[in-house]
Amino acid sequence: MRYRLKKEKNYSYIEEGEGQPIIVLHGLMGGLSNFDAVLHYFGGKGYKVIIPELPIYTMSLLKTNVRSFAKYLHDFIAYKGLDNVILLGNSLGGHIGLYHTKLYPAKVKALVITGSSGLYESAMGGGYTKRGDYEVIKKKAQDVFYDPAVATKEIVDEVYETVNDRNKLIKTLAIAKSAIRHNMAKDLPNMNLPVCIIWGKNDTVTPPDVAEEFHELLPDSELFWIDKCGHAAMMEHPEEFNKILDEWFQKRKL
Repeated sequence: MRYRLKKEKNYSYIEEGEGQPIIVLHGLMGGLSNFDAVLHYFGGKGYKVIIPELPIYTMSLLKTNVRSFAKYLHDFIAYKGLDNVILLGNSLGGHIGLYHTKLYPAKVKALVITGSSGLYESAMGGGYTKRGDYEVIKKKAQDVFYDPAVATKEIVDEVYETVNDRNKLIKTLAIAKSAIRHNMAKDLPNMNLPVCIIWGKNDTVTPPDVAEEFHELLPDSELFWIDKCGHAAMMEHPEEFNKILDEWFQKRKL
């Protein structure tokens, strides 16, 4: 990560650029560096890109849920004095963005979701009975992507460390249960704001029909596909992801 992590009050975040604020929300096993290309590209194009570290493993177990993370995001937005933000979330981050929009619609100008949970989760936090086996964890990390080479040793090591930390594993399982409990199907038809859905055609975590269901349920959404792409389009095809998003922003005058 080439950017300095700011630590203020209870928040750690990266910030780049000036202009329309975009708050980027990482996933359960996702780091801030997953969005390097987004930060670099849009931070230089009239946007203020902010990536907070979400308190996925630092909240009490009782507060380790989608609703609490949405409230944390609300407090962060208030702390930064922001309004009319664009939320961009991958996986669990997309779910947090959606749930935040349900609770605090006046704060959000538009949403961007990619590989988002909220309708269907394929064993998020499950299948870690062999978590001590590095090769098994490596295969699970690789399966997130269409191209297994995207799962670098650094990414695999981080996942391995997470699932072998008992506290983190318990919280991962709590988040998985919370994601199912906080299903968004009934809420999406009431979200009358522009939503950009960018999805990998080969996503096995949140398969393509999940994207189609999001598109069907959200009143003002557009769906874009990226071919030969898994669960994290902004990592696997950063240039195509940024191009789609930039053109959507221009079309929607965002």
